[in-house]
Parts: sequence; C-alpha cells; structure tokens
Amino acid sequence: MAKAADYMDDVKRYDAGAPEAIVQKIVNHLGVALLNKDSSLVSCSDQTEKDRVIASWCEKKLGLSGDTARLVDDVCEEMKADRNKQRVTFYYLVAKNAGCLNNL
Repeated sequence: MAKAADYMDDVKRYDAGAPEAIVQKIVNHLGVALLNKDSSLVSCSDQTEKDRVIASWCEKKLGLSGDTARLVDDVCEEMKADRNKQRVTFYYLVAKNAGCLNNL
C-alpha cells in the first residue's frame, strides 16, 4: 500500500509546510486508486474526471457544497505546469484551498 512519504516531495512543491499526517489521510482515502498509474493522476482536460473529484472528494469527503467546481478549476490552474498531476497532491490542494485540511 502507498505511503505518504511516496508523495511528500510532490506535495511540498506546492506547500512546503504540508503535514505528513494529512497527506497520509489522503493516501488512505485513495487506497487502491494509487496502485494504477492512470488513476493515480488527475486529468484537468477531462470533465468526467473533474466531476468525479467534485463528487467523491469535495462533496462526499470534505462535505462541501456550492461552487466546488471552482475549487477544482483553481487547482487545475495552480498545477497547470505539471503534465502529470498527482492525485494526492491535487486532493491536498483542493482541501487546503477550501480550508478543510483539519477536517480530514
């Protein structure tokens, strides 16, 4: 199973003070999805993928409502320089931008 340490370098490129315990919670939430190369990445050009992040992460896990699509779009913009957007980093940034890191 994946460990937070496997993703910390990527997360810390966006948040140098990212707590490993929070990243581990995201890794645990994603579970087996991280074992597959394709599902371990987020494609911002795929609306179905963005809808999945909104439904399963923003609304279900974080309990957000309203314009959650904007949060996802903001992280897509923040990570636009990365061709391969790591799902752990993406989810971390969505939670951070929504002010929900302590709710994980």
